[in-house]
Amino acid sequence: MKVDGRHFRSIWLEPDGWSVGAIDQRRLPHEFIIARITTAEEAGEAIRSMLVRGAPLIGATAAYGMALAMRAEASDAALDRAYRMLIESRPTAINLKWALDEMQRALAPLSASARAEAAYARAREIADEDVAINRDIGRHGLGLIEKIAATKRPGDVVNVLTHCNAGWLATVDWGTATSPIYQAHDRGVRVHVWVDETRPRNQGASLTAWELGHHGVPHTVIPDNTGGHVMQHRMVDLAIVGTDRVAANGDVCNKIGTYLKALAAHDNGVPFYVALPSPTIDFSIDDGIRQIPIEQRAASEVTHLTGRTSDGRIETVRVVPEGSQVANFGFDVTPARLVTGLITERGVVRADRAALASAFPERAGVS
Repeated sequence: MKVDGRHFRSIWLEPDGWSVGAIDQRRLPHEFIIARITTAEEAGEAIRSMLVRGAPLIGATAAYGMALAMRAEASDAALDRAYRMLIESRPTAINLKWALDEMQRALAPLSASARAEAAYARAREIADEDVAINRDIGRHGLGLIEKIAATKRPGDVVNVLTHCNAGWLATVDWGTATSPIYQAHDRGVRVHVWVDETRPRNQGASLTAWELGHHGVPHTVIPDNTGGHVMQHRMVDLAIVGTDRVAANGDVCNKIGTYLKALAAHDNGVPFYVALPSPTIDFSIDDGIRQIPIEQRAASEVTHLTGRTSDGRIETVRVVPEGSQVANFGFDVTPARLVTGLITERGVVRADRAALASAFPERAGVS
């Protein structure tokens, strides 16, 4: 996608051929800063600190982290050490484990002398595969938006509600939930996006709004608690969100607050779709509510807010009284029964095991 007319991915190999460049998402929307990642440890810290975030991008970053590790030392011990360090960087997004398993599978059989080159090649493939997958997700989701647009009066817009950031900043390019929106906009379909602010880290207000604005997509930022209201008043045609992990039964784990949006959508007859690449499906988990680990993040994300002051300074202020306890659950799980459909690179499928296994038999272990 583009930033001020220039194409960017969220992560890339630098011209030196070995270090990794990434957009520092902690600094958006106020500063556009490129970070340079030069070690596996720096890749792990980029994931932990949310310099990079979003399940597909976390996976791509981990893959490049393994390549950086192999460049430094390519022994069996170094391979195992890098895997263990990187897999502990974030607990919820299954793409992290998927990418690391892919890297280990590709590298373990090789001699130490062959591993660095192979690691960079596989990491680049993982990044390129993510771009292609998200483009196809957009193609299938586009059909849903076009179908709604066809029922509208001339000049009316299709209103889409999304939550958190499932845009190109959360992937390598295109995004998951935003890919259909971008493709509809680029085709001339009149589309407008309700952007949940997504407390406590405000990824909707700071990242999704930044993305959509730079691409020219009409949008409106709303407080998280406004979603039900706009659905009640028929101001939302469909909701599309992303996900960090989908269980085999179709339960969807996504940024905290997604479950509440799904409940409101269900109550108001608003179609609720989840856009995801296949590496986000975890066929080893049968019950998302009971089995998916939910990350609990630092209290400071809730107690403090960072923004730009009227005189241009970026400041962090406390908004919660000293001494108040804080619970900061990073994700929640939306039961499959509330999901209208899963938008994947192979089409829109039902949120259940049979449909997922039929669409992705190679991942489900179906022969």
